[in-house]
Parts: sequence; structure tokens; C-alpha cells
Amino acid sequence: MIFEQVVTGGCQSYLVGCEESRAAVLIDPELRQIDRYLGLIARDGLRLHYIIDTHTHADHFSGAKALAAVTGAPVAAHRLSPAPYVDMRLEDRDTLLVGGLKFESLHTPGHTRDSLCLLMADRVFTGDTLLIEGTGRTDLPTGDPEALYDSLFGALLKLDPATNVYPAHDYKGRSSSTIGHELACNARLKAADKAAFVEMMRCLNLSAPTHLTEALRTNMSGGKTVAQLLAEATAAVPFVSMRELADRAISGDLGLTLLDVREKDAFLAGHVPGARHLPRGQLELRVNEELPDPTARILTYCEFGKISTLAAFTLRTLGYRRAAALDGGMKAWREAGLPTATGPAS
Repeated sequence: MIFEQVVTGGCQSYLVGCEESRAAVLIDPELRQIDRYLGLIARDGLRLHYIIDTHTHADHFSGAKALAAVTGAPVAAHRLSPAPYVDMRLEDRDTLLVGGLKFESLHTPGHTRDSLCLLMADRVFTGDTLLIEGTGRTDLPTGDPEALYDSLFGALLKLDPATNVYPAHDYKGRSSSTIGHELACNARLKAADKAAFVEMMRCLNLSAPTHLTEALRTNMSGGKTVAQLLAEATAAVPFVSMRELADRAISGDLGLTLLDVREKDAFLAGHVPGARHLPRGQLELRVNEELPDPTARILTYCEFGKISTLAAFTLRTLGYRRAAALDGGMKAWREAGLPTATGPAS
């Protein structure tokens, strides 16, 4: 068997090929690695038979559609995948034949409703359902902690303890695990009672991915890249100058809702006085609760000015027609010697 694990930050994708037939499958490709995948395929003389996404990713941009356009290989995913470019929609226990290799799809909803795992010989590709000493989160769109419990304890954890686990993500530099190791060492699996597991998952309070909205939109539609979305947003969003915001902040009368869309640690370390905190990744999930008045004037800012432009554009598409973005970001604000506040929002 030919096996290549390609790591992109915390994302992990897998090129698996049959040594005899040179047929191959690529699991969870990342958009930025298209050239690398093509290089590996050419180097090993492989023919790509399937491109598989284990679920609708919220934390990176899938390379499935772009890779399919180059190679002609069909894209496979669970039948509940919202992506219109999926060619083969898999059911639970479907089998894909790739030369002499057999991949069995296991529908494992919980992280997302379209999550699946792929069982092949001595290993299982678990997507975000089961991670190394962790599990997929259930607080993003279509997540369901009760379904995740059933997928884990009713399916995955019943596999042979020697089965190797290859997840779609790991942020600590680890490449694989085993079912046995996860049963012994995974703290989230210690809550074997379903009610306790569900309560634990609901109380994790995790930060949302920075490009949650853009990643979901692109992966669900096969649409625009971040660069394309940013260009579109820049053309559609009004901007407020650094000087105008500084005058408002110094006077103590902002006259608008100032929204810091960076992550929590960055906000606590230093923000524009009077700003409220709502991370970009949580914008669509919390906007109705945090900003109930769609007629209010809202100004977004981030560290460099790009993410806040996307955030303002999202707000405008959600009906907040007076949303604008700061021309610049917190880095420029600090470098200009303008006042900052630390700690939680007052």
C-alpha cells in the first residue's frame, strides 16, 4: 500500500494507493495543497479514483472541487453533504473499491450531520468524529452531541482496539493513534454515560474557526475562495477612517456599536476603548443575540483589516445594512499611539 499523510497546519489529509494497480484515493484534501497532491500522484504513478471529504469542513477550505476539475476523479461524500459538486453520495456501510483496497463508509453524525469515517484494513480515517485524545466539537452548524455519542460508543469504539486512527485534524504534531489508545487515554471518552457526555460537550466553550463563515459557504457550494470573497466584500462595504474612529474613542462618544472580531486573547490584551467583543467565527451564530437591532450602525475591526471587512460584509448580507469596517486594524491603531483598553469589555 502507498500511504502519504499531508499536514497543513492542524489539517491532515491522506493519499492512499494500491501498489499493484496504482489506483488511489485522496481523503480530506486542503485547497492550498493541490500542487503537492498532484506532485505526489505523479511521483508514484497513481490514478486518482476518488476524492473524499469526510464531512463539511468549517475550519479549512476543501480542495475537493478544484482537484476534481484537474484530475477528473469523482468527489465522494455522505449523501447528506450540502455540496452540489459531490458526484457520489455514500450511505452507511457502502464500499469503495480502489484497486485491491476496500474502503467502507461509516456514517458517524455528531460533529456534523454528514460526517463519515472510512474503514480500510487495519485503519480508520475518522474525519473530525474521533481525534487523537479528543473528539470533534458539536457546537457548529449541524453538530449534535447526542448523535456524536451514538457514533462513538455505538460504532467507532467497537472496532478492534488495534485499529489505527487517522483523523482529519491534530494540532499537537501527532500523526495517528489507535482505538485502544483512545479508549484508555481520551478524556472525553471517560464520560461513558450519554447524559454526562452530552453535558460535557455542551460546556466546552471553544473558540470558533476564524473563517467559519467563508469556509462553510465555500465548502457547501464550491464557490469563491477567501481572496475572491475579500475582493467582493471590499467592493461592497463602506469604510471608516482611523482618524474618525480615534476622535470618537477619545471623546468617549462612539455613536455606534464598535465590534472587535478578533479572538478572545487578542481582545483582552488590548482593544479600542468602548469596543464589544464578538469573534469573527461566531458572528453568524451569535449575531441575533448580541446585535438585536439590524438598523444600528456597526463598525467592525480586527488586527489587520481583512477579517473585519469580511465580517462587515456578512453583517450586511444578514440585514445589518449600516455595517461598515475600519480602514486599517488594531496593529495600525497601536502603531499610531492611540489609546487602548485591556481586559473584558466594560
